[in-house]
Amino acid sequence: MITDYSIQAVAINAIPLIFAITIHEAAHGYAARMFGDNTAYALGRVSLNPAKHIDPVGTILIPLVLLLTGSPFLVGYAKPVPVNFGRLRNPRIDSVWVALAGPGSNFFQALIWLILLIVLVGLGVDEKFLLSMSQAGISWNLGLLVFNLFPLPPLDGGRILASLLPARQSIALGKLEPWGFFIVLGLVFTGIIGHLWMEPLMGFFQWLIILLTSPLRLIF
Repeated sequence: MITDYSIQAVAINAIPLIFAITIHEAAHGYAARMFGDNTAYALGRVSLNPAKHIDPVGTILIPLVLLLTGSPFLVGYAKPVPVNFGRLRNPRIDSVWVALAGPGSNFFQALIWLILLIVLVGLGVDEKFLLSMSQAGISWNLGLLVFNLFPLPPLDGGRILASLLPARQSIALGKLEPWGFFIVLGLVFTGIIGHLWMEPLMGFFQWLIILLTSPLRLIF
């Protein structure tokens, strides 16, 4: 019985997670191309094919560990989309939009999953698998949105901060990039980033998508 539940839990979470990460990375590549850099496009990374983006550790192992340990926050990552920031038409400003494209895609996906959930409930659909998948889609996308906005490279929030800082401070922040992800993972698994960053920001974005869907909830 436990095995069946585990397989079902993985299935419920796998589809929205793969969509969340795949669209996130493709959005970076698409934005980079729009602003002048076609590096990701030339390498086939502006794609909705999950195989192009899946990272064995970030897309499979870490999310699975978080699920099995009952973590209140669900995060993961994919293979980063290559971007040659020097080829952007306005590197300093355009790099902010390229970095925001990924988290922005997660925000809109969370909104779409919430709309689906509202419609399903409103129509009286009592299919536990679909309802649970919609809820998982909201959780994964909000988690990835907030996690990626953390202001430390190589996360998107770190790239945004580096673009906004004066040159000297930006260079100093960039030196943390080789170690940045290990620092962030340490903060995740010790719970520090959860209480000080993810919990308040996820609450805010959850409130925002609920606010945006309030007209739909009135209809149903």
